[in-house]
Parts: sequence; C-alpha cells; structure tokens
Amino acid sequence: MNLNKPFFYGICFASVTWAISLYLFWQLSKSASFDSLTPYSSISTQQEGLHDNSLSHGEYEKANHAKDNVLKKPNHNNYVNSEKLIKELQVVAQKPKGHDQVLTDLGMVKTLGDQKIRDEGHKIHAFNVLVSNKLSFHREIPDTRNNLCKDVVYSKDLPAASIIICFYNEHLPTLLRTIHSILDRTPSEYLEEIILIDDYSDLHDLHSNLTKYINENKEVKRRVTLLKTERREGLIRARMFGARKATGEALIFLDSHIEVNVGWIQPLLARIKENRTNVAIPVIDIINADTFTYTSSPLVRGGFNWGLHFKWENLPTGTLSKAKDFVKPIKSPTMAGGLFAMDRNYFVDLGEYDAGMDIWGGENLEISFRIWMCGGRLDIIPCSRVGHVFRHRRPYGDPDGKDTMLRNSLRVAHVWMDDYKDYFLQQRPDAKGLNYGDVTGRIALRRRLKCYDFDWYIKHVYPELALPSDNEERLKNKWAALEQDKFQPWHSRKRNYIDQYQLKLTNTSLCVQSNKDIKTKGSLLILRSCLRAKNQLWYETDKSELVLGQLLCLQSGQPSPYLYKCHEMGGNQEWKHKGENKTPVYNIAAGTCLGVDKPKIGAVIMMKLCTDPSLNMWDLVR
Repeated sequence: MNLNKPFFYGICFASVTWAISLYLFWQLSKSASFDSLTPYSSISTQQEGLHDNSLSHGEYEKANHAKDNVLKKPNHNNYVNSEKLIKELQVVAQKPKGHDQVLTDLGMVKTLGDQKIRDEGHKIHAFNVLVSNKLSFHREIPDTRNNLCKDVVYSKDLPAASIIICFYNEHLPTLLRTIHSILDRTPSEYLEEIILIDDYSDLHDLHSNLTKYINENKEVKRRVTLLKTERREGLIRARMFGARKATGEALIFLDSHIEVNVGWIQPLLARIKENRTNVAIPVIDIINADTFTYTSSPLVRGGFNWGLHFKWENLPTGTLSKAKDFVKPIKSPTMAGGLFAMDRNYFVDLGEYDAGMDIWGGENLEISFRIWMCGGRLDIIPCSRVGHVFRHRRPYGDPDGKDTMLRNSLRVAHVWMDDYKDYFLQQRPDAKGLNYGDVTGRIALRRRLKCYDFDWYIKHVYPELALPSDNEERLKNKWAALEQDKFQPWHSRKRNYIDQYQLKLTNTSLCVQSNKDIKTKGSLLILRSCLRAKNQLWYETDKSELVLGQLLCLQSGQPSPYLYKCHEMGGNQEWKHKGENKTPVYNIAAGTCLGVDKPKIGAVIMMKLCTDPSLNMWDLVR
C-alpha cells in the first residue's frame, strides 16, 4: 500500500493542476474581449517606437469603435508562439476552379497573328495583352485575405470614396477590367465616383473607344467620369487634377492595371474614419505580367535605400506576435505610391503633391516623409488586398528624355532630408549641379505645417534603416531587428522536386541538354544522343520549374530558351506538359513551346508555335 502512495498523490496533484489550468484558461478567454482582435485596436506609442512628444503633431485617436468592428468566431488563441501563428495564418488562397488551365489556354500563341499581338503588346505595355484581351472584365480571382480578416464586421457608417485612376496609353481591356473589378467588388454606398484621368494619351483611338464604352454601359456611365488633360502632365500633376474634381470624403488613388479583391475598401475607409490623418495602404497582390495569374503577397512594409529608391522589406521582429496583429494596421515608413487612401481634405491640407515634380518618380517617398514628419500616420492594412500587374519595365518616360526620377528625388532631398541628403548625393554624384527647380514653396509648406526634421523620422519611424555611418555592430543590430526569411516560405531556396526525366524528341533518340556545362548561366539547349547523364536530367519542381541537374532553371527567351538562376516567380520559368509521352512543353510566359527546326544532333532548341506537332512533341523518359 505504501508503494502506491506516491503514485496516488501524483494523480491527485496532476488533477488539481489541470483543474486550475483549465479555470485560468477559461478566465483568460473570458476576459480577452473580441475587440482585442479588431484590426484597429489601440497601438501603444512604446510598441511603435514613438516617443510621447511625437504625438503633438496630430495625435491619432485610439480605436474607440470596438462595438462597430468586431470579430465573429475568433479561431486563434491570442497568446501563442509567433512563428506558429505566422504559419497558421499564412494566406493559402483557393484559386477558382480551372484557374491555371484557363490562363494557360488563353496565353497559348497558336498563330502568327497571336504572336504579333503578343509582341507588339509587350513593346507598348510591357505585359501580355494576348491573355488580357481574352480575360473577362468580371473574372473571378482568389480571395487572398487570411481567415481572421474574413470574420471582421465593419461599421456601415464609413466615408464614401472618390477613386482616382490616372493613365497614359493604357491597354484598354486591362483598364476596363480595373474599372469593372471596382464596380463588382465595392459596395455602392462607399463608392462616390471613379474619376479617370487620361494624361494626354496618344495611343490610337484609346480615348474615343473608352468614351464610347462608358457611354454605352449605363452602370459604368453612372459611376465613371472620364477627363483628359490638355497636355502631358505626368502621374503627379494628373493625380492632383483628378483629386481637385473629386467630391467624396475620402480619396483612393489606384493604378490603371489593377484588380481589387473582395472586401477591399471597408478596411481602408475604417482606418480613415478613425482619424483623418491616417493614410491607409492595401496589401498589393501580384498579377503576373506574362500570365495574369493572381497570387497573394506576404505581409511586408515599405522602406527605401540611400539612392532614394523604394524597396519592400521584412517586418520588424515581433510585429506578428499575436493573432490580432494579422488584422491590425502595420506601420510602414514609406509607400509604393500606386495605391493608397486618405481623407480628401487632409490631402489638401497636407499640400497635395509637389507639383514641381515631373512625370513619375520620387513622389511616393516625398508624400511618405511628409505624412510622417507633419503629423500623420502611414499603415499597411492587412485585410485590404488589391492585385497589381507588375510590368517588366516602365513602358514610357519623360517626353524630353529627362531622368525625372533623379530630378524629383533631388527635390525630395533638398526639401525634406536636411543633412541626410548628403547620403543621397554620395550615392548619386551625377545629381550634383542638376537643376531641380524652385522648392521655396515646398519649404514654406514644411514650415507652415510645423513638421519634424528628418532626424526625428529616422529615429522614431524608421530606426531599422542602415546608415552609411553605421559601424558593424549597429548594422548587425538593425538587421536583427527585422524578421528573417525563415518565416516566409516564398523566400525559401529549398526546392520541392516532384519528378525527374529526360526530354526526348518524340520518334527520335535525341534528348535535350545544355550546350555548355550545367553550371553556366545563359547556356542554350541542344539535341544530343540520349544518355543517362547529369546534363540531360531535368528535375521538375512543385512550381512547374524545370531544373537541369538541380542547378539552373530552364527559362524561355527569344528565339531560344536558356539556363538561368531560378527566381521562383513562375512566368518565363514556368512550364506545363501533359505528364506523358508525346506532349508539348509549353511556357506560360512566352505562350510558345519547346521545339526544333530539324531533328538532328546539335539542333538548337527554339521557342515554337505549339500547333506544329512534328517538331515540338516530347517524351518524358523516367
């Protein structure tokens, strides 16, 4: 009997411990109100790295609308490991049925006419117009919000928005899809108007065809106003022109090649309603320029380098430590500039844009610095998502050939950056002596708004920014202050191989291999007699990449594909086949297939029309 006492006492002790633990957990759950998981609950100045005196220029209101914005059925405990949370709340959007196959079929170049449309479209617009021409203006896209966002209920009493879209020589079907995505996915009570600004486009019939479409569609005509500038103004002044015509309480600036997602506008407007000095940015999802595939983007924030180029970067460590952090605004030092929302009167009071800037470039950093330094806040809103076509290049520049990015950046540096402008001038010595125009009006604006200096911005808004004067220890500390890529699988270099085979030209004994060794980037592909050798062995990944010898990826090119470093972004490295013999090997981005001119040793692999079955069919030899 004595031998069982310890066992008996252990059972009793464990039972009491579990009972106490369950009681405490129940009390914690009971006391943790749902508004602790609302997107805009109070953010302490200590958490945000702001000193108390930073609030004197536009102290933002604490979230006092918990009764309006509540979560139904919160599914996650509020106090769990942050890495586990990030994995659990990672967006895994369900694509519409047949989504990939539809885009694959639409992008296939079947005729020389298709090839001409595609090539000319890339030259003018820098994306695949062949696919865009065939897509519905009302196409279904995946909902990329995390599950917590889907449970948020917003107040119905939100400001109505004027949406400003400026364009120059935009592809008409892409622009119309932009308009219809807004009309389809925006509750009418929050949409005051859509104002289109044609910045003096010279693309043949664009303005007249757009005018005709608007006039022939009642719902579009009721909501959309089309204006045209009298001369080429550039994005900056064209936006000011549109904003001055707007009547909505809020302004939302969008690019002309976007698609808004479900529930996109309410989180932005709710943020503005909290405080007129809040500026809200949606998460910018990716619409692939080659395939128009819509995919989710990770939660990152905006920064910049000392060349004054915008960059995306990981969030500060601990930003996503609780479930509510996945719906709360995320402080961002800068914005990309293409998509954001703000109170209309605040936009005016803050000085609109710098009208002395030309065409494009630098305006995003200028307004970002001004918002923070002059009393506002700039936040990314996780529950608002808008897809954007990330073009391969800017298809246009200044009509006079000037470097407007450099000129505009000089205006930013001389108005807002104080002594820190020297870091920019060290990066761009070619900027010294360049005429950047008269900035006295913008300097007077800064004085009138009683803005903080740039040193305050660096210390309180962007302390993680590496300075050229930082020593090694400080640089290491700043790097450690940002989340590392281990939390973000889209940055992972580990590939998941799902198949391996040789590519043999059907009805021959010839296989595809590199014309050089498998380590040389840029190597072309040729036909050689089939051997079970490393330079003929292709490894297929779960991202539809073809990796030769597990080193370099097959990348489409004109006229021939070649080996290149795997970039994991699909497009020109994404290949499709039937998974069996006698299959074409089709590249999503190019719209064409692997083929040869003649079936002979040494023949160079080309990108060919997929409709020629004799020279572009392949056997997968496993």
